[in-house]
Amino acid sequence: MVASKRTPKTPPRARPSKAANRTRPRKESKAAATASVEPGDQPRGWTFLTNHAHVLLCLARGSLTARELSLLIGITERSVQAILADLVADGYLDKTKVGRRNSYAVNPSGRLRHPLESAHTVGELISALT
Repeated sequence: MVASKRTPKTPPRARPSKAANRTRPRKESKAAATASVEPGDQPRGWTFLTNHAHVLLCLARGSLTARELSLLIGITERSVQAILADLVADGYLDKTKVGRRNSYAVNPSGRLRHPLESAHTVGELISALT
């Protein structure tokens, strides 16, 4: 009986990331340029406010894109889109189409969700923190 020669399977080569192929740095948005928190200064661990609250507070200051919100808050653009959908579905934001973009307006009369804070409104929270 003749033993067959098998060549060992070579592992697949790793692909370089798209970021490694990028030759020019990304353009800084107006939100990143005006952010009060530098990326290196962002808090580690937990914070007192949720990302939902951060989105509401940022939008109360003015109209921003999902990308601008993600840069300010320090989360992904996809997470911002999910949060915006939550806030619109529950009536905390009003969404209107402006050209190809969506514009969001905060509904200040929305009640806070947790039973401990349900006597207070989003408007009161925004007033207290801005």
